[in-house]
Amino acid sequence: MSSLKKVAERANVSIATVSRVINNAQLVSPATQARVELAIRELNYSPNRVAQRLRSRHSSKRLIGLVLPDIQNPFYVDVIHGVEEFAYQHNFAVMIGNFGQDQKKEKIYLDILQSEKVDGMIAAPSHGKDENIVQVIKNGFSVVCIDRGLVDVDVDVDVVKVNNKEGVFGAIEYLIELGHTRIAHITGHPLIPTTLERVAGYEAAMHKHNVQIDQSLIKSSNSDYQSGAQLMTELLDMEEPPSAVFTANNLLTLGALKSIHERGLIIPDDISIIGFDDMYWSMSLNPPLTAVRQSGYDIGKKAAELLLQNILNPNKLKKNFILSTELIVRKSCKRL
Repeated sequence: MSSLKKVAERANVSIATVSRVINNAQLVSPATQARVELAIRELNYSPNRVAQRLRSRHSSKRLIGLVLPDIQNPFYVDVIHGVEEFAYQHNFAVMIGNFGQDQKKEKIYLDILQSEKVDGMIAAPSHGKDENIVQVIKNGFSVVCIDRGLVDVDVDVDVVKVNNKEGVFGAIEYLIELGHTRIAHITGHPLIPTTLERVAGYEAAMHKHNVQIDQSLIKSSNSDYQSGAQLMTELLDMEEPPSAVFTANNLLTLGALKSIHERGLIIPDDISIIGFDDMYWSMSLNPPLTAVRQSGYDIGKKAAELLLQNILNPNKLKKNFILSTELIVRKSCKRL
């Protein structure tokens, strides 16, 4: 497949101009538009997707795609709420695809959204070098990445996420200040950028306070409930179990709590716990959960705002929007 750069060279225009033509912008003269369309046809550039969009360039479908890894995760439900509310206020509808961290399924949803000629997409990449998302951007679609960014790829894209490293750092530092040194970290899939950032926050806090890192206490698997339960069981089976555990998302937290309760352990008397994601049910747990708060709603709303800006101006400079987290202290941790 020819690149946008080759199309631009053939039509003797800038890459931004090619992008404007593909994204239905009304800022291109008829003569320039015709040259770009001819170059696209001659180079056979994404014929089944770009050509369809060109045929309908005179009108927007006012439709955006939202591709997420796990809509069972309450965090992504909050993201959906933020995206949908902002889109609705601006007369856009939202199509949602849930790919369950399966790259083949992710590609199917992305292909469908492109064939449906959506005006743009919001997506959480399956990993930092997600070729499926990269190709969508190269195909000329406006994209905003949420929760997870792209690393070492040859495209520019807006990213909206929280400061994961800082959020985890604060949680681990809090546990250390309570006297804990044997602190476990149950984290998600090792290829997800969010996982790497949260592990980095854990390690940075331990290093700052000169607490030796025991790699056997860092447990990684999938980012789901079952993994949280299994990894917590493995930690509790250790000859010297941890005195505290940090779980990297709300599903891992729920899984870890299941294993803790099955052992008949009392929180925080027997083990302290902090979770990343302060969900609506955190106050209803017994005891109420200390958690790192991030706003999925704000992430979704900001992503939708950026996407609509990109649809109107494809040449807009791309940015990373890093939102802050907050440690909400409740009753699930005790001082040693």
